[in-house]
Amino acid sequence: MRRQPRPHLPGARPPLPGVGDRARRARRSGEGDAGVRILIWHVHGSWMTAFVQGPHTYVVPVTPDRGPDGLGRARTFDWPDSVVEFPPERLREADIDLVVLQRPHEYDLVRRWLGRTPPMVYLEHNAPDGDVPDTRHPVADLPAGIPLVHVTHFNRLMWDAGSADTAVIEHGIVDPGARWTGELPHAAVVVNEPIRRGRTTGSDLLPQFARAAPLDVFGMRTEGLAEHVGLPPERCRSHELVQKDLHFEMARRRLYLHPVRWTSLGLSLLEAMHLGMPVVALATTEVTEAVPPGAGVVSNRIDVLADAVRDFVADPLYARTVGEAARAAALARYGLTRFLDDWERLLKEVTR
Repeated sequence: MRRQPRPHLPGARPPLPGVGDRARRARRSGEGDAGVRILIWHVHGSWMTAFVQGPHTYVVPVTPDRGPDGLGRARTFDWPDSVVEFPPERLREADIDLVVLQRPHEYDLVRRWLGRTPPMVYLEHNAPDGDVPDTRHPVADLPAGIPLVHVTHFNRLMWDAGSADTAVIEHGIVDPGARWTGELPHAAVVVNEPIRRGRTTGSDLLPQFARAAPLDVFGMRTEGLAEHVGLPPERCRSHELVQKDLHFEMARRRLYLHPVRWTSLGLSLLEAMHLGMPVVALATTEVTEAVPPGAGVVSNRIDVLADAVRDFVADPLYARTVGEAARAAALARYGLTRFLDDWERLLKEVTR
């Protein structure tokens, strides 16, 4: 990976909020751990919850309206005290060592709010849309030397990043524990805005699955989904819950259904596997990598998937056995320690 010019990694993590000359002297002295101060916007709460478990200080912009460029700390996720809010006008004194960009316009915000351009990486959460596979990634038009980090190998394959250096750091999950009970013979689906997103998230497929089992659809703006897809409310219930309640309610359902045609690998799928839920999923994007044989049923044949839903509903012991395999697979590939270690290696390379 191409390196950006930068002094050697600071040696000590400043005490929170730790701004100004005292913090700089502490980090340069080599005392303590190797924490750095990372500027990152609160864009993707689930992903960010894993990222901020590392040994660094995470500076998140906050604005009075808590809009998209200043959402601040999460209110529905459990984040550590090392996540610190700063208003834009104070960011120049926040002593930022590294920036994680997630949207194209953030590069200009960094220049305006910090008055300089620290080392940066660009994190891409999504699969491309538009003229796939010729969709050009925004990082290709940013100044040279900003590496692009994807969350799946599928995304890396499909985006056109030009001459930018690219890497893949697969998702990591804060383990919610093996909580599956499967007491309700329903299928859980987690998707945000299924009415607006339509075919992308497989909303049109729900009636076929609802014939196999009642569906509980969790996510933002799911209200009215049953009527939208022509289902009676008892076959397709909508729920909008905070994270801690979501995991509890997901785990009460017999299985996790992933009808998504085209998105990046959903964190909710990996969370379901961590909970010990058996998976029924379309074989699209990165799903075939994430759900190995024995951890669920993966296919692009809707009849095969609907039969799998019926099988799990009819046989709780079978569902438990497959769910245990799903949890083991998710812990092995998407565990938090591996995720943080991968990011640590990249951050050291970029800030070297």
